[in-house]
Amino acid sequence: MSANVVVVGAGYAGAGTVKSFEDEIDEGEAELTWISEHDYHLVLHETHRVIRNPEVESKVAIPVDEIKSPSTNFIRDRVTDIDTGEQTLELQDGDPVDYDYLLLAVGSSTAFFGIDGLEEHALTLKSLDDAREIHEAVRTAGEDATQSEPAQVLVGGAGLSGIQIAGEIAGYRDDTHAPIDIKLIEGLDEIFPGNDPEVQGALRKRLLNRDIEILTGDFISEVDDELVHLGDDESMPYDVLVWAGGISGRETVANSDLDKDERSKRVHAESNFQTSDDRVFAIGDTALIDQGNDEQAPPTAEAAWTAAEVAGENLVRALRGAPLKSWQHKDKGTAISVGEDAVAHDVMGIPINTFGGVAARTLKKAIAARWIAEVSSTKRAISAWSDM
Repeated sequence: MSANVVVVGAGYAGAGTVKSFEDEIDEGEAELTWISEHDYHLVLHETHRVIRNPEVESKVAIPVDEIKSPSTNFIRDRVTDIDTGEQTLELQDGDPVDYDYLLLAVGSSTAFFGIDGLEEHALTLKSLDDAREIHEAVRTAGEDATQSEPAQVLVGGAGLSGIQIAGEIAGYRDDTHAPIDIKLIEGLDEIFPGNDPEVQGALRKRLLNRDIEILTGDFISEVDDELVHLGDDESMPYDVLVWAGGISGRETVANSDLDKDERSKRVHAESNFQTSDDRVFAIGDTALIDQGNDEQAPPTAEAAWTAAEVAGENLVRALRGAPLKSWQHKDKGTAISVGEDAVAHDVMGIPINTFGGVAARTLKKAIAARWIAEVSSTKRAISAWSDM
């Protein structure tokens, strides 16, 4: 009887693992079941484009049938419980699913850090529906505003996601000539915190060029119906608040008996992706993947899809009782869009440390196109090129 292998999640980690597993497994050796709440894979690092133009969603949402082979069983449902003792997954709507080996790639949820009113009043960007909701909120706010009283759109968190969200909102404002003021708020003293000052400066310049006000040095302390409060004594009105300030583990994983970080609720995984249960693997934002020297792999799209290549092979190796491969993340550089502009930094094989212009924009497009081609087809990648 063939083994039951289950992959949960359709992000970079999940979709990539499905492709890798299908490439490695022999016919009849195992049955693969893929479970996700959505019947599409979302190219999440380009989903901010939908904020500016909802028509782009057809380019960033890839149907699972374009990704998986016909022999892989896909279940559209939400996993509500993981019973590692019985090796069973409980689903929200369907029957329980048994597994011999399980890979968790459910991504992450937004961390609100206990800030009073933030979760209640802020929009986030974790899905296609989220991108649509942000677009609609910004559109409505702009239409209701006037030149003398422009709409106030605030983006909390000036990491990669917050910067790209602010850039797309600015693009929408410029396309429609809507009266919108945009503020990017970062509690630390610098945008893109913890990174090279050169790339921070390049991003700051481009944000300011897009008429995005940057506020650093004060954390959001409270949010109510009308005001965002900063620190102890400053507040500002808002019409739309988007929060991009951090990630946490998904509820399904947080409630499991797998070893996890108590603060973030993300699962601890070895460099071969095994968790505290040797029949359960975890990658992507779901996991804190050991990289040695008390370091973990970063929660980035690049890390997720390169890990997935090895994860699929390791699932096959586990089935066969073969030694598992270790994975070490190698940072190939960063490309960040600010609307139609982009900044690239520390790109492998390029001697210039930080650059923008056509070269950075083309690189950003190429990264998205390469992934789309790998997970779907070259035809789809070519179709998406102009919108990335």
